[in-house]
This record gives sequence, structure tokens and C-alpha cells, in this order.
Amino acid sequence: MKRIAVYPGSFDPVTQGHLDIIRRAACLFDHVIVAVSENSPKQYTFPLHERVEMIRKALGSRPRVGVEPFSGLLTHFVKSRKARILIRGLRAISDFEREFQMALMNRKLHPDIETVFLMPDEKYTYLSSSLVKEVAGLGGNPKKLVPPNVSKRLKALSGRRKQWKGIASP
Repeated sequence: MKRIAVYPGSFDPVTQGHLDIIRRAACLFDHVIVAVSENSPKQYTFPLHERVEMIRKALGSRPRVGVEPFSGLLTHFVKSRKARILIRGLRAISDFEREFQMALMNRKLHPDIETVFLMPDEKYTYLSSSLVKEVAGLGGNPKKLVPPNVSKRLKALSGRRKQWKGIASP
């Protein structure tokens, strides 16, 4: 039986930490689906189709990794892809409480879905999409924090000197 895992997130934008988790998961499972969420109450810097496109470009050709948009209940998406494993990244102990709560809820909804927690390389443990957007929005260089294609997109947004999704440019 093929071991299919789903790594969900908003990836707004995808960071080097996300890519590290994807690489780690691809070594453990036969196929990894990066599930890019569209959670309507949340405001995004990049629309769903752009987030999907940026991840695909950042990953290049990885035959065991796919990128798909999704909305709605995550466990429904996981079941529809015949997956049984959810990948969640843990950067610090502060992530654990929320992730643990979500894992237990997912188990309650679908007991046959397991959550696997992966830690990124220690050099990415401080990294979050929100922090990347703040750095870029304030004129900092996100080059080492995100893939090159994402860095270009962030610089273009920052260069327009507009306020984007809570991150004010100088």
C-alpha cells in the first residue's frame, strides 16, 4: 500500500523552513501532497493560485511531491486523496500546544488519520511566513528566508510601498 502524506498550510508565502519539511517528508513517504489552504476568514498576501504556483516553482521537479489547492475540512481533503498521514511542522515548543490540539481534533473526526510532527533544520526554527512578510514589508532582504522566486515577488510588493495584509512598508 502506498504511503501518502498531506502537508497542509497557507504557505503565504512558502519559506525555506516549509521546503525543508517537504524534503524531509518526501524521504519518509511514497508521495507527499502539499495542500495549500484557502481559509476564507484569513487575509492573504498572495492569492491561492499564486501560492500554489510559487511552491511548484520552488520545488522544481520532484516526482514524489504534488501541490494542490484545497478548501474546507482538512480531514475530508486527506480522505479524498486516499492519504492516512498528516504532516505538521514544529519549530518551537510554542507551536506544540496548537498543533497537538489540531491533531487530536483531526483524530476525533477521522481516527484512521495519523499526524506526524517533523522539525525543520535548526537554522529554520525561527522562520515563519508572517516574519518573512514583516521583514520584506519593512524593506529588508528576504533572500535567505524564501526561495528565489518568492523573494522576487516579495521585493516587488515591498517596492510598491503599499500596505499589504498587515505588514506596512516604510
